[in-house]
Amino acid sequence: MSTTVTDQQSTLGASVPPFTAHAISVSLPTWRDNVGYEEGDPRVVNSMVTGYPRFFIHRSIQKLAGICEQKFGVQGERCLLCPTRKIAEQCREFMINRSTKAGAPVPVRLVQFTICPESEENSAPCRELHMVFFPGDQFPLAKQFWQHTGLCISSRYAESCLAMLHEESSTPESPPSASARPPVKPGNRHYSAKGAMGKSPPASPTILHARYGGSIAEQTTELLEKDHFNYLEERYGRNMPLGAAAAAKRAMRRRIAGVLVRDAPNDWSIAGGNDAELGPSTRGVEGVTEDDVFLYATGMSAIWSAHQLALGVRPPATSVCFGFPYTDTLKILEKWGPGCHFFGHGLDSDIDELEKLLEKESQSSEGPPVLALFTEFPSNPLLRSANLPRLRQLADKYDFLIVVDETLGNFVNVEVLPYADIVVSSLSKVFSGDANVMGGSLVLNPKGPHYAELKSHMTTNYEDSYYDEDAIYMERNSRDFRRRIRIIDDNTLAVCTFLRSRSLADPSCPVVRPAVKEVYYPKWSTPHNYEKCRVRGPDGQPTGGYGGLFSLTFTSTDASKAFFDTLPCMKGPSLGTNFTLACPYTILAHYTELDWAASWGVEEGLVRVSVGMEDRDTLLKGFEKALLAAEAVVQQQAQD
Repeated sequence: MSTTVTDQQSTLGASVPPFTAHAISVSLPTWRDNVGYEEGDPRVVNSMVTGYPRFFIHRSIQKLAGICEQKFGVQGERCLLCPTRKIAEQCREFMINRSTKAGAPVPVRLVQFTICPESEENSAPCRELHMVFFPGDQFPLAKQFWQHTGLCISSRYAESCLAMLHEESSTPESPPSASARPPVKPGNRHYSAKGAMGKSPPASPTILHARYGGSIAEQTTELLEKDHFNYLEERYGRNMPLGAAAAAKRAMRRRIAGVLVRDAPNDWSIAGGNDAELGPSTRGVEGVTEDDVFLYATGMSAIWSAHQLALGVRPPATSVCFGFPYTDTLKILEKWGPGCHFFGHGLDSDIDELEKLLEKESQSSEGPPVLALFTEFPSNPLLRSANLPRLRQLADKYDFLIVVDETLGNFVNVEVLPYADIVVSSLSKVFSGDANVMGGSLVLNPKGPHYAELKSHMTTNYEDSYYDEDAIYMERNSRDFRRRIRIIDDNTLAVCTFLRSRSLADPSCPVVRPAVKEVYYPKWSTPHNYEKCRVRGPDGQPTGGYGGLFSLTFTSTDASKAFFDTLPCMKGPSLGTNFTLACPYTILAHYTELDWAASWGVEEGLVRVSVGMEDRDTLLKGFEKALLAAEAVVQQQAQD
């Protein structure tokens, strides 16, 4: 963090991090910019070179889809691009089911397109695209599948395909609209149709965005070519070679399972090999191995797959969403399966109500009263933690699954696997930290009562659709995640302690008219439940921290805006980055349902902050600057 807002931090629509071809966030530096994004303001939308991948389809993917639509589309069709046939079929099923419920089924067809390099010198494997075609006006429905499941192709996958198609992919323009495209010969309408296109050495797309505007762009006169970039990454040991994806995935699965005895720099090159020393898991459950860990393309695809797993092995029943979750988790539970009971506050009193519901439903149902309970530990954005031991007791009594999303707490800080049947996480966040690749994980508890059937189902049905190059980057990023988490934990605690001391929540606050109303952070939000799962050392003392995320509410919306606009850090969606990243969360996640969110305690003016690894004194000065701006607004309002 810098106390002076730099060009990188203030350029609307630029990638976050700057100059990153596969960045997973986008710069929305002011409150007005965020509102403009939600309202589709051309000033904002037309400035965006990228965005969060499940909400903004990367321009490389847009370009590849445009090529596919020209080649195979008919009568103004659009398409989504999937990495496997199974995912394409799931997309088609979703679109048909949702449209049928709305009145009439949408015609959806699938086409397979195989792209291979022609030059014998190019050792890149062929790529398969599984295209889901539908009428152009049904794109919003298709986009729901893309957003909720996180299963479609990644930007790196698209670039690999574009390279074989002789396309420059680092800064592609948006594809022309269907109506503007010239007529093309209808493609084969059957799923089994396969095509292969020209084979020559792929172009070398640039790894960095070409321009950001202003002095930064002028200074960026030499862009690394992708081949050169990959060579440097491999040459200096930062990345495994591109052919070592299986080892990279195995290393990550071992890291997540907690079975690597040594995971220091000298051990990273062998972490996925036969020479790695493995030991008992540190996840708090005996018997966890890498074979209990499954990797996915995104965190949401892990959550979606956990729900599909529950639907596949358990009797049909409604799910439970306990606590106010990240928006797409609730959408998954509502749009797939029999539906969802929502206990949005996630407090101990809600467990009392849940128990009443379970007892009532069990009396009228032959099977379990609910399918599975999904909860975040802690929750996003209110940082509340559920009473997992008590929920586990209810799950054992009433025979349902517990799925815990540990993304915010992470397994360095909290031990939630003993209470869960399934633990999911977004690896895109602090496990990666670099905000340049997506990924997710699902872990089965080998001591869980339903482990045998869950593992059997996964063994039979799991499909590895995590793109190899993405996995290699994720593995590289994750190597030092424990060290990074410790720094981030300590920084966040210092920042939150400072902010809370100047808030209404602190009785000894020295400010006459505080701007901050509440600091949502696990140390003060349902701390008794968080402490039950906090990682402890052999002496029983806590070693886990409170994570890197917190949220603030303010005494007025104008104070929220002043704080956010003044805060000298990156601004955009996502969290868990090595750098500090802030957003007006409710505006971005619930703009069309602000009253509903507020009814669950998620206020319109809430600001969410993911703290990074910057120098602590610099961080504190930056937050003090923003806080003074907010307090000045409150003081002025009192005088008016």
